[in-house]
Amino acid sequence: MKKNRIIQVTVATLSLGLILLASCSQTTSTPTQTTTPPQTTTPPTTPPPSPATIALGGKLYDNWIKTAGATAPQGNSPLWAGQTTNTRTGADTWRCKECHGWDYKGKDGAYGKGSHLTGFPGVYGATTKTLAELTAVLKGSANTNHNFSTYLNTEQLAALAAFIKEGAAIDESQYIDYATKKPKSADAVKGKTLYDANCVACHGADGKLILFDGKNPMGFVANDNPWEVIHKIRFGQPGAGMPAGVELQKTIQDAVDILGYAQTLPKE
Repeated sequence: MKKNRIIQVTVATLSLGLILLASCSQTTSTPTQTTTPPQTTTPPTTPPPSPATIALGGKLYDNWIKTAGATAPQGNSPLWAGQTTNTRTGADTWRCKECHGWDYKGKDGAYGKGSHLTGFPGVYGATTKTLAELTAVLKGSANTNHNFSTYLNTEQLAALAAFIKEGAAIDESQYIDYATKKPKSADAVKGKTLYDANCVACHGADGKLILFDGKNPMGFVANDNPWEVIHKIRFGQPGAGMPAGVELQKTIQDAVDILGYAQTLPKE
């Protein structure tokens, strides 16, 4: 009897010990940790250039001296010594369009022959460069003779780079037949509506209120140099109050339609 009681006490003691051990094990166990994934931040994006910036760049490309209100540099551009086929001198030699063409293709475009031929490449292919790379080129990184930072401020250089990147990124051979100088898909009826709403007040119904070079009406210029007309419709006229189509949210097709109608106006 006494032996059974000893066995019972021993079993009870062992049971209590096991319970205490289990309890201690539970209280000292390391809680499961959760891993928080690292936070990722989206890099800030640069907003696209505004239509006003692109229009400014287009006018600078046309004639930066007039657009910036700058004094024309003395003599020819130092780049001019790299060619002999274009015999123009003075301020004309500093214009971007004189080297790279109204259609942005230089020697591979409309200025690939004739008196404007320089043999210089266009800027159409440069649209693959970043704005920073284009700005560097304008500061002479590729050719010290191509440094315009002496004449143009930071805002103007940025606008010109934006124009090349965003504004000149069109292939005008899609819109103009280079052999005939006629627009390929112009709606002259729509062009007249756009002309009457946006152009007639300054140029007149017959296109003769403003004479280019003091002698040529709109009809002549539209037929002689359609690439120049499309450029000015899109970006405006340097040193004048002509509105830029890109700022009025006009499309390239709108410019082509206006050109189609302008070619029907009197040439003399």
